[in-house]
Amino acid sequence: MSDTLRNRCAIVGIGHTRYTRGTSASTLELQLEAATAALADAGLTPADIDAVMPNDMSDRIAEEFILNLGLEDLAFTSTMHTGGASVISAIQSACMAITTDVATCALVVAGRRGYSEQRVSTTSVRIMPVLATVNEFEKPYGNLVAAQWFAQSAQRHMHEFGTTSEHFGHVAVTCREHANLNPNAYMYNRPMTLADHQSSRMITSPFHLLDCSLETDGAAAIVITSAQRATDLPHEPILISGVGEGHGSPPTSITQKRDITFVEGMHFAGRRAFSMAGIGPHEIDCAQLYDGFTWFVLASLEALGFCGRGEAGPFVADGRIKLGGQLPVNTHGGLLSEAHVSGMNHVIEATRQLRRSVEPQRQVADCETALVTNEGDFHEGSVLILRRREP
Repeated sequence: MSDTLRNRCAIVGIGHTRYTRGTSASTLELQLEAATAALADAGLTPADIDAVMPNDMSDRIAEEFILNLGLEDLAFTSTMHTGGASVISAIQSACMAITTDVATCALVVAGRRGYSEQRVSTTSVRIMPVLATVNEFEKPYGNLVAAQWFAQSAQRHMHEFGTTSEHFGHVAVTCREHANLNPNAYMYNRPMTLADHQSSRMITSPFHLLDCSLETDGAAAIVITSAQRATDLPHEPILISGVGEGHGSPPTSITQKRDITFVEGMHFAGRRAFSMAGIGPHEIDCAQLYDGFTWFVLASLEALGFCGRGEAGPFVADGRIKLGGQLPVNTHGGLLSEAHVSGMNHVIEATRQLRRSVEPQRQVADCETALVTNEGDFHEGSVLILRRREP
């Protein structure tokens, strides 16, 4: 496995808007606000940016950033079409552009009016080429939206391994506990118990309402440059040590997977990222795992080797993913309780943990290495491993 990208690039700037339900700002305005904040954090100006990675899920294009930020000499742009996995895939492409001298400094942005305009729960699914198979063969039978697709995997996981709804609830409750230590989280000051989870209304069995990620407005952005250049900037560089993307088979439907309980794309992505970084799961200090649904956290723990097949339910019930546990997960609250920014807030949280700049009550002690995941479409995956310094 190639280690060409290992520690060659670094995250040097992070920024985000407030996470809300209700905004008069457009998606572009939200993303420009986040981008401006990330540039200020990096101690850079728009003149330093020569690569932009717009996010597929927000339907924005590079030309809008050229016009509105005044980018005068853009050398590289690319939009990844892997749904929720696209943020980390974009980071991988940005690193390839910088490492090969195609560009020097990249802006990666994500987020949208996820509550005020693009609510998944009340609007139709976006038209995407990857949905062609589902639209032709499954939609006529009522298999319409993501909650249904992933519910089938969760049901099968329960059948095969004895996983329970309470196991899902422990993920939701842990994320909420962490969000209540994070003033940026939309669910800050909104405690939740396992009983609350169990009594929340059923969306599609086995998913209750509190198994599903938030619908929020907001945007987030990061700035990436070479590790060498990063040493001259205000913050300690956060090194990109490993990154990988993976696609399960077939990539166009969950119901037709070889094994719907195993997220093959995440497994492949993790294998590449761990190999590139030269470390294993036992060396990760905290993990920010994509949590569109609670079950996906369990599936990711298994796919990445943090526990064995079928063991993730007891793993989370034992408190191992809480702050102070064996592997603190989603220390900002995740998509379930901080905000849904297409997973960019997971990258920002990992960066902050490594900078040691989160609130003291949720700082992971001696945090040196953090792992971030994205999940998109039908069990596609992308994995990022960040380090505070080279070992």
